[in-house]
Amino acid sequence: MRNIKSYMPLNTMIIVYYSYFNSMMSYGLPFWGISPYSLKIFRIKKKILRIMVGCRSRASCRSIFKKLRILPLASQYIYLLMLFVVNNIDLFKFNSATSIITTRQSTNLHQSSISLSICQRGVHCMGIKVYNKLPSHIKKSLNNLRKFKTTLKEFLYTNSFYSIEEYFQLTHN
Repeated sequence: MRNIKSYMPLNTMIIVYYSYFNSMMSYGLPFWGISPYSLKIFRIKKKILRIMVGCRSRASCRSIFKKLRILPLASQYIYLLMLFVVNNIDLFKFNSATSIITTRQSTNLHQSSISLSICQRGVHCMGIKVYNKLPSHIKKSLNNLRKFKTTLKEFLYTNSFYSIEEYFQLTHN
């Protein structure tokens, strides 16, 4: 990116970013997104953004992510994980299917009790946890895939989550 920065405008550099860096970073992200190595990859992603914009190496990237409409790694993980859940919705059970009483959580996915931590960090369990914390207006658009993607992406753009813990804290309140 440093080599091409002087020859290309920002919009072309964003295209290069998406075609080269983002495609490599997002490959299999729902499966490795909460591994210890994801922090290193997130730092690389922030370094690339700083080079593209031309700011200091210690400058905060949160506003840059929002300005360029690029998802931070955790937000990208949430987005791809939710696409996995929606595209494989037949693998999941809603709470309404497990209980005859209609409750506020009937639109949530049923979370089985699993004690193995490796399973809890897996795609299935994390998909359920993340989906259940989504705002209700996003869950309501589940039947329309295009609307679901756009509302979810807009929610993630505006919040720019740097970690999955930050997502759970913000959506809890």
